[in-house]
Amino acid sequence: MKKTIKYIGLDVHKDTIQVAIAEEGRKSPVMSYGNIHNTPLNIDKLIRKLKSSGHELSVVYEAGPTGYGIYRQLKAQNVECVVVAPSLIPKKSGDRVKTDRRDAINLARLHRSGDLTEIHVPNEEDEAIRDLTRAREDARICAKKAKQRLNSFLLRNNKTYSGKGKWNKTHLAWLSELSMPHPAQQVALQEYFDTLKESLQRIDRLTNQIANVVEHWRLEPVVKAIQSLRGVSMIVAVTTLAELGDINRFKNPKQLMAYLGLVPSEHSSGLKNKKGSITKTGNGHVRKVLTEAAWAYRFNPKKSLHILRRQQGIPKSVCDIAWKAQLRLCNKYRSLSNRKVTQVAVTAVARELIGFIWAICREMESIKENRLAA
Repeated sequence: MKKTIKYIGLDVHKDTIQVAIAEEGRKSPVMSYGNIHNTPLNIDKLIRKLKSSGHELSVVYEAGPTGYGIYRQLKAQNVECVVVAPSLIPKKSGDRVKTDRRDAINLARLHRSGDLTEIHVPNEEDEAIRDLTRAREDARICAKKAKQRLNSFLLRNNKTYSGKGKWNKTHLAWLSELSMPHPAQQVALQEYFDTLKESLQRIDRLTNQIANVVEHWRLEPVVKAIQSLRGVSMIVAVTTLAELGDINRFKNPKQLMAYLGLVPSEHSSGLKNKKGSITKTGNGHVRKVLTEAAWAYRFNPKKSLHILRRQQGIPKSVCDIAWKAQLRLCNKYRSLSNRKVTQVAVTAVARELIGFIWAICREMESIKENRLAA
């Protein structure tokens, strides 16, 4: 006899979880179970109690700052669990009342009707590497702010660097030897400079740590393959794969472009067809590194010595995709930059760049399958 399903909606917070239960069948009312403490022990008690009635359970909760601990705990107990995107939960336009109880009931009802959008939950290794890349990005933001503060301080005190480029060894040496007219200002300068050096050292430490961890990662061959593309450094490749996980879950590159918010927004009605800026939905970390990588295609196509070194040991079919990407994306940037704003051209190149990354991931998966079959 087939077991009936109970749909469990969880409104998860740091200390508490509001629980709601929806029986199978659209006419059955959704009941509020109440509040429980957000601890693994209390979650286990809840699951055992609900399972005791002989029903199968299907649990849902929103992605949020509490992470994926509940998801992994329930999966370990063979309980179906999905994590959904909060921004894609349907809401009534006139509903102005929001409580934890109503949120849990709404989750259970929408999960039963199949109106929720499930997100991809990374495995623990991918999430750990993702945290490392995000820590490096935070360090870069700190370094950028430190540079801005130091620049502002020097501008206020009429101290101007006459060299060509800033933040290189020559500029840092000039900063270290700079003297201010007042002792208090000298202390301020030293503190600003030390903060900058600490941020730069932190970036170097995290970069080296990422390189060490990737050597033992299951996606290490794919990381190397993606770096055969122009502009795609080790950090860009690792960030993309750590944030997206298995790219092969996307059936085509258009799905991936839309997922990352790199497609134009649209507002069309009747005979009017109006397209606007990109949607900027999905993962902003990947969108940012792709845009930075896309700037490399403003130059003419060329297999530089640096790219040839990165392509050593990479399958020829992958290198062919990388060269095809250069030819197409360099021409695209050149043609668009003549007609549109430069940033628009770069964004268009970034959109197509993720398509070539998708193609390389598919090619590497095909090579892996052929080796296993041989």
